[in-house]
Amino acid sequence: MEVLRITPRGYCHGVVDAFRIAKRVRESTDGPVHMLGQLVHNTHATDDLQEQGIKLVDPPNRLAGLDQIQGGTVIFTAHGVSPQVKGRAAELGLTAVDATCSDVVRTHELVVRLAEQGYDVIYIGRKGHPEPEGVIGEAPGKVHLVQDFEDIDGLQIANPRVAVTCQTTLSVWDTEDLINRVRDRYPQAEVHNEICRATQERQEAAVEAAKEVDVVIVVGSPRSSNSMRLVEVVKKLGGKPAHLVNDMEDIRPEWFEGVRRVGVTSGASTPSQLTRRVIEHIEAIEPRDSVPAQAAQDTAQA
Repeated sequence: MEVLRITPRGYCHGVVDAFRIAKRVRESTDGPVHMLGQLVHNTHATDDLQEQGIKLVDPPNRLAGLDQIQGGTVIFTAHGVSPQVKGRAAELGLTAVDATCSDVVRTHELVVRLAEQGYDVIYIGRKGHPEPEGVIGEAPGKVHLVQDFEDIDGLQIANPRVAVTCQTTLSVWDTEDLINRVRDRYPQAEVHNEICRATQERQEAAVEAAKEVDVVIVVGSPRSSNSMRLVEVVKKLGGKPAHLVNDMEDIRPEWFEGVRRVGVTSGASTPSQLTRRVIEHIEAIEPRDSVPAQAAQDTAQA
């Protein structure tokens, strides 16, 4: 099978920085080290960190999860945490290390500034994801999480000072649609689109590559927002089938029936060695139930 390696793909700067921080902490710390949630949303990367001696505490609620840590060091993940979580860690006497992505830090700072200036902030994000949880905690009661048109239509904000911002790992195109919906309801809204460059570049590359292939495989974990969005944009804007795989075991032979060229990309938290294994696996697949290009041309001419 012919494989088009879509670039850019794989680790972004925030993920690389988080790994460097975690490695430095583990090597320089004698006591127990925990990560409060997956450092980055990839099961393989998380397993590797645990093998290095960094224990995973992964509750639905980060604040409550701190009570499971009995002393030592806690690493806050690349997705960021709320000030309430940082405060609770200090109360428990934990040594806190912040591995929050610099792009996410910028959104936290933006929300704090807007709230101090008297704005209500409409925040476009995925419900249940830790990044919105951390951002919303910067200004409780002043940040309104919305995920779709229905959420926006249900807003009841009387404050004339309204701003809109977003999670860093969303679909570029869907987010623009949602921002326009906010503008329809609140024409005065001040817009701050915080989708990070790595997310945007990977989505644009995947959509463009979809024009040249029959199907796209995205290597990433189901918990990874940016990986899931890659699948969505390829289907919606690239017009091609797309499938998320966490490992080779997720690959299905029926995806490649009648297929001669496959595009492969990966989420920003996906280890490169995993993507290489997936590519090698797909390259070994024999094309089937498809008509060679020259034969198809000869048939058409006949």
